[in-house]
Amino acid sequence: MRSFLVLFMLIALIPAFAQAQISLWGGASQKGPLPVEQAFKMQATLSEIGELHLEWMIEKDYYLYRDHLKWQVSDGIEIVDEIRQQGEAKEDPLFGKVDVWYNTAKAQVLFGRSSDDVAEQATIKVTYQGCWEGGICYPPVTEEVPISQVPLASGLSWASPPALPTSLESVSDGSSLSEHDRFTRVLAGGSFGLMLGAFFIAGIALSFTPCVFPMIPILSSIIAGQGKLSTPRALSLSAVYVLAMAVTYTLAGVLAGLFGANLQAVFQNAWVISLFSFLFVLLALSMFGFYELQLPASIQTRLSQASHGQKGGQVTGVAIMGFLSALIVGPCMAAPLAGALIYIGQTGDPLLGGAALFAMSLGMGVPLLLVGASAGKFLPKAGAWMKSIKAGFGVMLLLLAVWMLDRIVPTSVTMSLTALILIITAVYLKALDRLEHPTAATQLWKGVGVILLVYGVALMLGVLSGARSLIYPLQAGLMGANTASAQMESPLSFTRVTSLTELEPLLVSAKEENQKVLLDYYADWCVTCAEMEYITFVDAGVVDALKDFKLIKVDVTDNSADSRALYREYQVFGPPALVFFDEAGVERKDLAVHGVIQPQPLLQKLSFLK
Repeated sequence: MRSFLVLFMLIALIPAFAQAQISLWGGASQKGPLPVEQAFKMQATLSEIGELHLEWMIEKDYYLYRDHLKWQVSDGIEIVDEIRQQGEAKEDPLFGKVDVWYNTAKAQVLFGRSSDDVAEQATIKVTYQGCWEGGICYPPVTEEVPISQVPLASGLSWASPPALPTSLESVSDGSSLSEHDRFTRVLAGGSFGLMLGAFFIAGIALSFTPCVFPMIPILSSIIAGQGKLSTPRALSLSAVYVLAMAVTYTLAGVLAGLFGANLQAVFQNAWVISLFSFLFVLLALSMFGFYELQLPASIQTRLSQASHGQKGGQVTGVAIMGFLSALIVGPCMAAPLAGALIYIGQTGDPLLGGAALFAMSLGMGVPLLLVGASAGKFLPKAGAWMKSIKAGFGVMLLLLAVWMLDRIVPTSVTMSLTALILIITAVYLKALDRLEHPTAATQLWKGVGVILLVYGVALMLGVLSGARSLIYPLQAGLMGANTASAQMESPLSFTRVTSLTELEPLLVSAKEENQKVLLDYYADWCVTCAEMEYITFVDAGVVDALKDFKLIKVDVTDNSADSRALYREYQVFGPPALVFFDEAGVERKDLAVHGVIQPQPLLQKLSFLK
């Protein structure tokens, strides 16, 4: 209990420590005026019927003048109507009482041709002006928005009545922002405690994804391998594992945000994955009792003396495993992580972004701490039951090794290895034996063994019949290999690129053909990318919605210089990620996706591109 209280107090002090660091070194709120392009980020989108939608993301402590928003159009173009969001009254030292916009601002312009004499490169120039609360006002900024397919102005009216927010409160929720932009805004404004809480909760949500879930059997096997452990000892080992994981995620994230280098992606190559899978196999064999994994006696003695009996060697080993698990087992990208990385990259403030990443990592570690707290209490302490539990964790580690290898080997190999493990496990659970003295426990385990045997045989039959799915192993046999393969794989046709040199001509071609574009960032080692491929992109609604898109698969498997350039170009920090362009070739940053997205949410985003 005492160890738990100490751990709780340390975690509780993290926000105060981080806040002190930010105050000491100068956080975002204490820095001088930002460059104007960072203080006010404008996003412009065009519709086919002459509507220009404008939106600004405004940093905290900055504001735009509502009445200083102006338009200038090319010859032959006229403004038919406009509407701009209501502002908030402010007593300005320079202009007196004015209406200003905080946080976000929106405006819409309806334009059309006044004649047929319109230049091919027609534009609308948008001019706006804003200030920093610290006492600096920027000169007016003018941005050009290229326009095409301009309808005649005569008789032109709104396709639907514009519904812009009418007050500051109604726009502060950021409903039009992408998920990662919402987390970026949480960092840019609001209280420090609220920010930490938001990212901590996001981390808990991420803990049940492939980013963290595979770490549960790793930590469980570590605890089980220690033999007799008290609850405080099991919890302390779990805390070491979680803290090592959190520190690794935080450092990797800060480096990625500052330098655009995805440290986790560096470790996603065949050699590293193979070695780590082999390590899992060694740990599994140790669980089965083939040998004991431990340091030489001389080293153990020195560590014991140095740590005064606190089992420092065990703690060091657990910390190393937490470090490697964060880098190799769970390389994931999700909206909270992307938001923090974008914030770090845009502001150069690693302290606040790092604190958010650390809070998120601790949230991801909550289930792991629960495993530690429960394992020390509920795992058998000795005897045959303990051997059975350790053997169970050994099977889980073998399956985890196969899951790791799935990133670099064909699915048929993964299916075969999984089938082999399950069938052998089923035999040991006496799935094929007759129970002479049945009890509730033996019948239960035999039932589990029968289920594993059936599924293992199904996987093996699936491999022989040409199936390539762990979820639907018999689909090829029931429907025919060609038909099943066609149904399991997306009917969408993607053009694969591995560099900006290959990508840019495709984007130019799509713009010339007035074709919308979807970029799908993908890597062979990205586990969640498979979920996108076999679930999201096979959905009938998604397939229909994307039929008119130019679909481009951005392959960053090699993590080469070309891959890093592709990351930087569109502020992507890792796969999976989706980037959209409209018919005019304008990137729709408000629709970008970082992480896995299910079919229905994707359809909602696609509806904004119609």
